Amino acid sequence: MALAVASKVKPKPKAEAEKARVFAWEGMDRRGAKVKGETRAANINLVRADLRRQGVNPTKVKMKPKPLLGGGKKKITSADLSIFTRQLATMMGAGVPLVQAFDIVGRGHENPSMQDLILSIKADIESGTAMALALGKHPLYFDDLVCNLVAAGEQAGILDNLLDKIAVYKEKTESIKGKIKKAMFYPTAVIGVAVIVTVVILLFVIPQFKELFSSFGADLPAFTLMVIGLSDLLKEWWWAFFMGIGGFIYSFGYAYKRSRGMREAIDRIVLKIPIIGTILNKAAIARFARTLSTMFAAGVPLVEALQSVSGATGNIVYQDAVLKMREEVATGQSLQLAMRQRDLFPHMVIQMTAIGEESGALDSMLAKVADFYEEQVDNAVDSLSSLLEPMIMVVIGGLVGSLVVAMYLPIFKLASVV
Repeated sequence: MALAVASKVKPKPKAEAEKARVFAWEGMDRRGAKVKGETRAANINLVRADLRRQGVNPTKVKMKPKPLLGGGKKKITSADLSIFTRQLATMMGAGVPLVQAFDIVGRGHENPSMQDLILSIKADIESGTAMALALGKHPLYFDDLVCNLVAAGEQAGILDNLLDKIAVYKEKTESIKGKIKKAMFYPTAVIGVAVIVTVVILLFVIPQFKELFSSFGADLPAFTLMVIGLSDLLKEWWWAFFMGIGGFIYSFGYAYKRSRGMREAIDRIVLKIPIIGTILNKAAIARFARTLSTMFAAGVPLVEALQSVSGATGNIVYQDAVLKMREEVATGQSLQLAMRQRDLFPHMVIQMTAIGEESGALDSMLAKVADFYEEQVDNAVDSLSSLLEPMIMVVIGGLVGSLVVAMYLPIFKLASVV
Protein backbone atom coordinates (compact mmCIF):
# COMPACT_ATOMS: atom_id res chain seq x y z
CA MET A 1 0.00 0.00 0.00
CA ALA A 2 1.47 3.35 -0.92
CA LEU A 3 -0.97 6.17 -0.37
CA ALA A 4 0.43 9.67 -0.75
CA VAL A 5 0.14 11.54 2.50
CA ALA A 6 0.62 15.23 3.04
CA SER A 7 3.86 16.03 4.80
CA LYS A 8 2.66 17.16 8.20
CA VAL A 9 -0.76 18.47 8.98
CA LYS A 10 -0.48 22.07 10.10
CA PRO A 11 -3.44 23.96 11.52
CA LYS A 12 -4.55 27.20 9.99
CA PRO A 13 -3.47 30.36 11.80
CA LYS A 14 -5.92 31.53 14.43
CA ALA A 15 -6.92 34.49 12.31
CA GLU A 16 -8.13 32.20 9.52
CA ALA A 17 -10.75 30.37 11.59
CA GLU A 18 -13.12 31.57 14.26
CA LYS A 19 -12.90 29.89 17.61
CA ALA A 20 -15.95 27.83 18.54
CA ARG A 21 -18.09 29.19 21.38
CA VAL A 22 -21.10 27.98 23.34
CA PHE A 23 -24.40 29.72 22.52
CA ALA A 24 -27.62 29.53 24.53
CA TRP A 25 -30.77 29.68 22.38
CA GLU A 26 -34.55 29.70 22.56
CA GLY A 27 -37.04 29.01 19.77
CA MET A 28 -40.21 27.33 18.56
CA ASP A 29 -40.38 23.82 17.11
CA ARG A 30 -42.64 22.64 14.26
CA ARG A 31 -45.54 22.11 16.67
CA GLY A 32 -45.27 25.64 18.03
CA ALA A 33 -43.86 24.50 21.37
CA LYS A 34 -41.19 26.59 23.06
CA VAL A 35 -37.78 24.90 23.20
CA LYS A 36 -34.34 25.96 24.41
CA GLY A 37 -30.84 24.57 24.66
CA GLU A 38 -27.13 25.13 24.03
CA THR A 39 -25.04 24.69 20.88
CA ARG A 40 -21.32 25.06 20.22
CA ALA A 41 -20.48 26.81 16.97
CA ALA A 42 -18.10 29.37 15.49
CA ASN A 43 -20.72 32.12 15.27
CA ILE A 44 -24.42 32.93 15.72
CA ASN A 45 -25.24 32.44 12.03
CA LEU A 46 -24.09 28.81 12.14
CA VAL A 47 -26.22 28.24 15.27
CA ARG A 48 -29.32 29.64 13.53
CA ALA A 49 -28.66 27.56 10.40
CA ASP A 50 -28.20 24.40 12.46
CA LEU A 51 -31.43 25.02 14.39
CA ARG A 52 -33.43 25.62 11.19
CA ARG A 53 -32.13 22.31 9.79
CA GLN A 54 -33.55 20.66 12.91
CA GLY A 55 -36.92 22.32 12.42
CA VAL A 56 -36.48 24.94 15.15
CA ASN A 57 -37.25 28.61 14.52
CA PRO A 58 -34.76 30.48 16.75
CA THR A 59 -36.11 33.52 18.57
CA LYS A 60 -33.14 34.27 20.80
CA VAL A 61 -29.48 33.28 20.41
CA LYS A 62 -26.76 34.65 22.66
CA MET A 63 -23.25 33.67 23.65
CA LYS A 64 -23.06 31.82 26.97
CA PRO A 65 -20.68 33.53 29.44
CA LYS A 66 -17.74 31.51 30.67
CA PRO A 67 -18.00 30.34 34.30
CA LEU A 68 -15.69 31.86 36.90
CA LEU A 69 -12.55 29.90 37.82
CA GLY A 70 -12.99 27.60 34.80
CA GLY A 71 -16.15 26.01 36.21
CA GLY A 72 -14.20 23.25 37.93
CA LYS A 73 -13.76 21.24 34.73
CA LYS A 74 -11.83 18.00 34.81
CA LYS A 75 -8.58 17.53 32.97
CA ILE A 76 -8.67 15.69 29.64
CA THR A 77 -6.82 12.39 30.03
CA SER A 78 -5.35 10.03 27.46
CA ALA A 79 -8.09 7.55 28.43
CA ASP A 80 -10.71 10.15 27.42
CA LEU A 81 -9.05 10.52 24.02
CA SER A 82 -8.88 6.75 23.57
CA ILE A 83 -12.60 6.34 24.34
CA PHE A 84 -13.47 9.23 22.02
CA THR A 85 -11.50 7.67 19.16
CA ARG A 86 -13.22 4.29 19.60
CA GLN A 87 -16.69 5.89 19.77
CA LEU A 88 -16.03 7.96 16.66
CA ALA A 89 -14.67 4.93 14.77
CA THR A 90 -17.77 2.93 15.74
CA MET A 91 -20.08 5.74 14.59
CA MET A 92 -18.28 6.13 11.27
CA GLY A 93 -18.23 2.37 10.76
CA ALA A 94 -22.01 2.33 11.25
CA GLY A 95 -22.44 4.92 8.50
CA VAL A 96 -23.22 7.94 10.72
CA PRO A 97 -22.16 11.22 9.00
CA LEU A 98 -18.99 12.76 10.41
CA VAL A 99 -20.53 15.95 11.83
CA GLN A 100 -23.42 14.03 13.41
CA ALA A 101 -20.98 11.50 14.88
CA PHE A 102 -19.00 14.30 16.54
CA ASP A 103 -22.24 15.80 17.88
CA ILE A 104 -23.45 12.48 19.34
CA VAL A 105 -20.09 11.59 20.90
CA GLY A 106 -19.47 15.11 22.18
CA ARG A 107 -22.82 15.62 23.85
CA GLY A 108 -22.72 12.17 25.41
CA HIS A 109 -19.26 12.52 27.00
CA GLU A 110 -19.14 12.66 30.80
CA ASN A 111 -16.10 14.97 31.00
CA PRO A 112 -17.22 18.59 30.30
CA SER A 113 -13.72 19.55 29.12
CA MET A 114 -13.69 16.68 26.62
CA GLN A 115 -17.21 17.58 25.55
CA ASP A 116 -16.09 21.15 24.80
CA LEU A 117 -13.08 19.89 22.85
CA ILE A 118 -15.15 17.51 20.68
CA LEU A 119 -17.86 20.09 19.97
CA SER A 120 -15.19 22.68 19.13
CA ILE A 121 -13.72 20.30 16.53
CA LYS A 122 -17.24 19.59 15.26
CA ALA A 123 -17.85 23.32 14.78
CA ASP A 124 -14.64 23.62 12.74
CA ILE A 125 -15.58 20.65 10.55
CA GLU A 126 -19.08 22.03 10.12
CA SER A 127 -17.65 25.32 8.87
CA GLY A 128 -15.72 23.46 6.14
CA THR A 129 -12.38 22.64 7.77
CA ALA A 130 -10.88 19.22 7.04
CA MET A 131 -10.94 16.90 10.04
CA ALA A 132 -7.15 16.54 10.08
CA LEU A 133 -6.74 20.32 10.23
CA ALA A 134 -9.44 20.62 12.89
CA LEU A 135 -7.62 18.05 15.05
CA GLY A 136 -4.30 19.77 14.36
CA LYS A 137 -5.56 22.90 16.11
CA HIS A 138 -5.33 20.95 19.37
CA PRO A 139 -1.74 19.56 19.36
CA LEU A 140 -1.85 18.99 23.12
CA TYR A 141 -4.38 16.19 22.54
CA PHE A 142 -3.85 15.08 18.92
CA ASP A 143 -0.26 14.55 17.83
CA ASP A 144 1.20 14.40 14.30
CA LEU A 145 0.65 10.64 14.18
CA VAL A 146 -3.13 10.93 14.59
CA CYS A 147 -3.40 13.96 12.29
CA ASN A 148 -1.39 12.30 9.53
CA LEU A 149 -3.44 9.10 9.71
CA VAL A 150 -6.69 11.09 9.54
CA ALA A 151 -5.31 13.07 6.58
CA ALA A 152 -4.47 9.80 4.82
CA GLY A 153 -7.98 8.48 5.46
CA GLU A 154 -9.62 11.67 4.16
CA GLN A 155 -7.51 11.71 0.99
CA ALA A 156 -8.09 8.02 0.23
CA GLY A 157 -11.78 8.02 1.20
CA ILE A 158 -11.26 5.38 3.91
CA LEU A 159 -11.61 7.57 6.99
CA ASP A 160 -13.75 5.01 8.84
CA ASN A 161 -11.08 2.34 8.32
CA LEU A 162 -8.28 4.65 9.47
CA LEU A 163 -10.26 5.77 12.51
CA ASP A 164 -10.65 2.12 13.49
CA LYS A 165 -6.87 1.65 13.18
CA ILE A 166 -6.29 4.75 15.32
CA ALA A 167 -8.77 3.44 17.91
CA VAL A 168 -6.99 0.05 18.09
CA TYR A 169 -3.63 1.83 18.35
CA LYS A 170 -4.87 4.10 21.15
CA GLU A 171 -6.34 1.17 23.07
CA LYS A 172 -3.14 -0.86 22.77
CA THR A 173 -0.91 2.05 23.83
CA GLU A 174 -3.19 2.87 26.77
CA SER A 175 -3.03 -0.77 27.83
CA ILE A 176 0.77 -0.81 27.73
CA LYS A 177 0.92 2.50 29.66
CA GLY A 178 -1.32 1.04 32.33
CA LYS A 179 0.93 -1.99 32.69
CA ILE A 180 4.04 0.20 33.00
CA LYS A 181 2.37 2.34 35.67
CA LYS A 182 1.39 -0.83 37.51
CA ALA A 183 4.98 -2.08 37.33
CA MET A 184 6.34 1.22 38.69
CA PHE A 185 3.68 1.53 41.38
CA TYR A 186 4.73 -1.46 43.49
CA PRO A 187 8.34 -0.36 44.20
CA THR A 188 7.07 3.15 44.97
CA ALA A 189 4.42 1.70 47.28
CA VAL A 190 7.02 -0.40 49.14
CA ILE A 191 9.24 2.64 49.76
CA GLY A 192 6.31 4.92 50.63
CA VAL A 193 4.69 2.55 53.12
CA ALA A 194 8.04 1.73 54.73
CA VAL A 195 8.86 5.44 55.21
CA ILE A 196 5.40 6.24 56.65
CA VAL A 197 5.47 3.33 59.12
CA THR A 198 9.01 4.21 60.25
CA VAL A 199 8.17 7.91 60.73
CA VAL A 200 5.02 7.12 62.74
CA ILE A 201 6.94 4.78 65.06
CA LEU A 202 9.80 7.28 65.52
CA LEU A 203 7.44 10.20 66.25
CA PHE A 204 4.84 8.54 68.48
CA VAL A 205 6.08 5.18 69.80
CA ILE A 206 9.78 5.69 70.56
CA PRO A 207 9.18 8.78 72.82
CA GLN A 208 6.98 6.60 75.08
CA PHE A 209 9.81 4.09 75.50
CA LYS A 210 12.27 6.95 76.12
CA GLU A 211 10.26 8.07 79.16
CA LEU A 212 10.17 4.50 80.42
CA PHE A 213 13.94 4.04 80.01
CA SER A 214 14.73 7.30 81.84
CA SER A 215 13.44 5.70 85.06
CA PHE A 216 15.84 2.74 84.76
CA GLY A 217 18.91 4.75 85.71
CA ALA A 218 21.10 2.37 83.69
CA ASP A 219 23.17 2.63 80.52
CA LEU A 220 21.24 1.83 77.35
CA PRO A 221 22.55 -0.29 74.44
CA ALA A 222 24.17 1.65 71.58
CA PHE A 223 21.49 0.54 69.10
CA THR A 224 18.73 1.82 71.40
CA LEU A 225 20.53 5.15 71.90
CA MET A 226 20.88 5.53 68.14
CA VAL A 227 17.13 4.97 67.56
CA ILE A 228 16.19 7.37 70.39
CA GLY A 229 18.54 9.99 68.94
CA LEU A 230 16.96 9.56 65.53
CA SER A 231 13.51 9.94 67.11
CA ASP A 232 14.54 13.15 68.92
CA LEU A 233 16.02 14.56 65.72
CA LEU A 234 12.91 13.80 63.71
CA LYS A 235 10.60 15.14 66.43
CA GLU A 236 12.46 18.46 66.51
CA TRP A 237 13.10 18.82 62.79
CA TRP A 238 10.09 17.00 61.27
CA TRP A 239 9.12 20.10 59.30
CA ALA A 240 12.58 20.27 57.72
CA PHE A 241 12.40 16.55 56.91
CA PHE A 242 9.09 16.86 55.06
CA MET A 243 10.10 20.13 53.38
CA GLY A 244 13.32 18.47 52.23
CA ILE A 245 11.45 15.53 50.71
CA GLY A 246 8.93 17.86 49.05
CA GLY A 247 11.69 20.14 47.78
CA PHE A 248 13.64 17.21 46.36
CA ILE A 249 10.59 15.80 44.55
CA TYR A 250 9.70 19.24 43.13
CA SER A 251 13.30 20.01 42.08
CA PHE A 252 13.71 16.58 40.51
CA GLY A 253 10.45 16.92 38.56
CA TYR A 254 11.30 20.48 37.48
CA ALA A 255 14.77 19.50 36.27
CA TYR A 256 13.50 16.33 34.60
CA LYS A 257 10.96 18.26 32.53
CA ARG A 258 13.37 20.99 31.45
CA SER A 259 16.71 19.24 31.10
CA ARG A 260 17.01 16.87 28.17
CA GLY A 261 20.37 15.64 29.42
CA MET A 262 18.87 14.65 32.76
CA ARG A 263 15.94 12.89 31.09
CA GLU A 264 18.32 10.94 28.89
CA ALA A 265 20.47 9.96 31.87
CA ILE A 266 17.44 8.84 33.91
CA ASP A 267 15.96 6.93 30.96
CA ARG A 268 19.27 5.11 30.43
CA ILE A 269 19.49 4.22 34.12
CA VAL A 270 15.94 2.88 34.42
CA LEU A 271 16.47 0.64 31.38
CA LYS A 272 19.30 -1.08 33.28
CA ILE A 273 17.40 -1.63 36.54
CA PRO A 274 16.81 -5.38 37.11
CA ILE A 275 13.25 -6.54 36.31
CA ILE A 276 11.90 -2.96 35.90
CA GLY A 277 14.37 -2.23 33.10
CA THR A 278 13.38 -5.41 31.27
CA ILE A 279 9.72 -4.40 31.40
CA LEU A 280 10.46 -0.87 30.13
CA ASN A 281 12.63 -2.20 27.28
CA LYS A 282 9.89 -4.56 26.14
CA ALA A 283 7.28 -1.81 26.45
CA ALA A 284 9.35 0.56 24.29
CA ILE A 285 9.78 -2.12 21.60
CA ALA A 286 6.03 -2.88 21.71
CA ARG A 287 5.20 0.82 21.24
CA PHE A 288 7.72 1.14 18.41
CA ALA A 289 6.33 -1.87 16.57
CA ARG A 290 2.66 -0.99 17.17
CA THR A 291 3.04 2.64 16.04
CA LEU A 292 5.11 1.85 12.95
CA SER A 293 2.73 -0.98 11.98
CA THR A 294 -0.30 1.31 12.27
CA MET A 295 1.25 4.14 10.24
CA PHE A 296 2.75 1.90 7.56
CA ALA A 297 -0.55 0.03 7.13
CA ALA A 298 -2.24 3.41 6.57
CA GLY A 299 0.14 4.17 3.71
CA VAL A 300 2.35 6.69 5.49
CA PRO A 301 5.86 6.61 3.92
CA LEU A 302 8.42 4.85 6.11
CA VAL A 303 10.71 7.86 6.59
CA GLU A 304 7.82 10.06 7.67
CA ALA A 305 6.36 7.32 9.85
CA LEU A 306 9.64 6.92 11.75
CA GLN A 307 9.52 10.60 12.71
CA SER A 308 6.20 10.06 14.50
CA VAL A 309 7.28 6.69 15.89
CA SER A 310 10.28 8.23 17.65
CA GLY A 311 8.07 10.27 19.94
CA ALA A 312 5.78 7.32 20.73
CA THR A 313 8.41 5.01 22.23
CA GLY A 314 8.20 6.72 25.64
CA ASN A 315 11.97 6.70 26.23
CA ILE A 316 14.62 9.17 25.00
CA VAL A 317 17.14 6.38 24.39
CA TYR A 318 14.77 4.69 21.92
CA GLN A 319 13.63 8.06 20.55
CA ASP A 320 17.18 9.04 19.60
CA ALA A 321 17.82 5.60 18.12
CA VAL A 322 14.69 5.78 15.92
CA LEU A 323 15.64 9.27 14.69
CA LYS A 324 19.08 7.97 13.67
CA MET A 325 17.40 5.04 11.94
CA ARG A 326 15.17 7.52 10.09
CA GLU A 327 18.23 9.37 8.78
CA GLU A 328 19.78 6.10 7.56
CA VAL A 329 16.53 4.90 5.96
CA ALA A 330 16.20 8.28 4.20
CA THR A 331 19.57 7.65 2.50
CA GLY A 332 18.36 4.30 1.14
CA GLN A 333 19.36 1.87 3.87
CA SER A 334 16.91 -0.90 4.81
CA LEU A 335 15.05 -0.63 8.09
CA GLN A 336 16.32 -3.95 9.44
CA LEU A 337 19.94 -2.94 8.77
CA ALA A 338 19.40 0.40 10.52
CA MET A 339 17.89 -1.45 13.49
CA ARG A 340 20.79 -3.91 13.56
CA GLN A 341 23.25 -1.03 14.06
CA ARG A 342 21.41 0.05 17.23
CA ASP A 343 22.12 -2.08 20.29
CA LEU A 344 18.50 -1.97 21.44
CA PHE A 345 16.43 -4.36 19.36
CA PRO A 346 16.47 -8.15 19.99
CA HIS A 347 17.47 -10.48 17.17
CA MET A 348 13.89 -11.74 16.80
CA VAL A 349 12.56 -8.21 16.18
CA ILE A 350 15.23 -7.53 13.55
CA GLN A 351 14.58 -10.83 11.77
CA MET A 352 10.81 -10.26 11.74
CA THR A 353 11.40 -6.80 10.28
CA ALA A 354 13.72 -8.24 7.61
CA ILE A 355 11.11 -10.84 6.63
CA GLY A 356 8.45 -8.15 6.50
CA GLU A 357 10.56 -5.95 4.22
CA GLU A 358 11.40 -8.83 1.89
CA SER A 359 7.81 -10.09 1.67
CA GLY A 360 6.14 -6.65 1.48
CA ALA A 361 4.21 -7.34 4.69
CA LEU A 362 6.11 -5.10 7.09
CA ASP A 363 2.94 -3.82 8.77
CA SER A 364 1.62 -7.28 9.64
CA MET A 365 5.03 -8.51 10.84
CA LEU A 366 5.43 -5.48 13.10
CA ALA A 367 1.89 -6.03 14.41
CA LYS A 368 2.89 -9.59 15.40
CA VAL A 369 6.00 -8.23 17.12
CA ALA A 370 3.84 -5.71 19.02
CA ASP A 371 1.39 -8.44 20.09
CA PHE A 372 4.24 -10.63 21.32
CA TYR A 373 5.94 -7.92 23.37
CA GLU A 374 2.68 -6.58 24.78
CA GLU A 375 1.98 -10.08 26.09
CA GLN A 376 5.54 -10.24 27.45
CA VAL A 377 5.02 -6.96 29.33
CA ASP A 378 1.72 -8.25 30.71
CA ASN A 379 3.33 -11.45 32.00
CA ALA A 380 6.33 -9.57 33.42
CA VAL A 381 4.10 -7.15 35.34
CA ASP A 382 2.09 -10.04 36.80
CA SER A 383 5.33 -11.75 37.85
CA LEU A 384 6.60 -8.52 39.40
CA SER A 385 3.38 -8.13 41.35
CA SER A 386 3.69 -11.67 42.73
CA LEU A 387 7.36 -11.07 43.62
CA LEU A 388 6.85 -7.72 45.34
CA GLU A 389 3.92 -8.71 47.54
CA PRO A 390 6.14 -10.79 49.89
CA MET A 391 8.94 -8.22 49.51
CA ILE A 392 6.65 -5.51 50.90
CA MET A 393 6.07 -7.65 53.99
CA VAL A 394 9.81 -8.37 54.36
CA VAL A 395 10.86 -4.70 54.05
CA ILE A 396 8.19 -3.35 56.40
CA GLY A 397 8.66 -6.27 58.80
CA GLY A 398 12.44 -5.69 58.82
CA LEU A 399 12.11 -1.97 59.60
CA VAL A 400 9.46 -2.40 62.28
CA GLY A 401 11.26 -5.42 63.73
CA SER A 402 14.55 -3.47 64.02
CA LEU A 403 12.83 -0.65 65.90
CA VAL A 404 11.05 -3.09 68.22
CA VAL A 405 14.32 -4.92 68.97
CA ALA A 406 16.03 -1.57 69.72
CA MET A 407 13.32 -0.73 72.25
CA TYR A 408 13.26 -4.11 73.96
CA LEU A 409 17.04 -4.59 74.27
CA PRO A 410 17.20 -2.52 77.53
CA ILE A 411 14.32 -4.55 78.97
CA PHE A 412 16.11 -7.81 78.16
CA LYS A 413 19.34 -6.39 79.66
CA LEU A 414 17.55 -5.33 82.84
CA ALA A 415 15.89 -8.75 83.16
CA SER A 416 19.26 -10.51 82.89
CA VAL A 417 20.75 -8.29 85.61
CA VAL A 418 17.82 -8.96 87.93
